[in-house]
Amino acid sequence: MKPDRDIEKDYPTDQFVAKLRRLADALEAGEPFEIQIAGERIYVPVRAAFNIEHERGDGEEEVEFQIKWSAE
Repeated sequence: MKPDRDIEKDYPTDQFVAKLRRLADALEAGEPFEIQIAGERIYVPVRAAFNIEHERGDGEEEVEFQIKWSAE
């Protein structure tokens, strides 16, 4: 079993766009998605669930695009 992990990684706009584009292409093709975040390669299965979250507070706003799945 992999250790727990909770990190945020900032990316320049061009790298963020490229990652989103690769994700969209994988979703449209019905294929799993692979991404490397802070040195760890993550494999997102086709069965993953997707949601968008919006938070507001303390003078800040945040939009999160979330991808969730259970480790099987």
